[in-house]
Amino acid sequence: MGATDDTRGGMEPPALRRGEWERPAASRAEVAARRIAAMVADAEPGERLGTKEELRATCGVSVGTFNETLRLLQSRGLVTVRPGPGGGLFAAEQSAMRRLGNSVLALDAKEPDGTRADEARRIRDALVPLLVEDALWHGSPADVAALRQELTELAEAARQADPVAFADVDHRLRTRLAAVSPNSLLRSLYATLLPVAEPDAVEHLQERYEHHAALVDALEARDRDRALDLARSG
Repeated sequence: MGATDDTRGGMEPPALRRGEWERPAASRAEVAARRIAAMVADAEPGERLGTKEELRATCGVSVGTFNETLRLLQSRGLVTVRPGPGGGLFAAEQSAMRRLGNSVLALDAKEPDGTRADEARRIRDALVPLLVEDALWHGSPADVAALRQELTELAEAARQADPVAFADVDHRLRTRLAAVSPNSLLRSLYATLLPVAEPDAVEHLQERYEHHAALVDALEARDRDRALDLARSG
């Protein structure tokens, strides 16, 4: 579920796999969400960003796509919506940790090459071995059962070749893994960085599912070496 550079013991870091340098393009809803996230990053809490129609036109997307954009923004705690005259979308009040994560989300909108967002993904993925270590120590049979429930839906999304549904379940699976950790700072930091993940390309969905399934198997077996290898290689 993550990857880190490992040069310990004089070993060279592994070469990038094809799926890592051919990152699929973000959906139109995600691109629009990042554009509005950039506006939020520059706004004061409670500041009006515009009406739904004004922002939809600014982003150049359809009504249906903007509704999905709005869902993403609200799920990330970025905006509040107020109806009636003078209503619209407003920058939400955010905690320091959430501001950090949402600032990362805005990076792709501000930097065309996405370099800094890629750096944020590296930080996020570097946290995964820490989460896995905590899951090995603190995970219960109920936690494993919850992860397996998400795996069932993940397998179905892979079978249907549906990258959007797969990304949604993948997010829930990662969130459940993070919830096992007793470290509130680690959980919060990972949660704020989690939305920078991109949907996997269709041809990689089954491979990604099998990787997650192997990790859950390793957690259930308390196989530390296997679990950490998977955390660093995925």
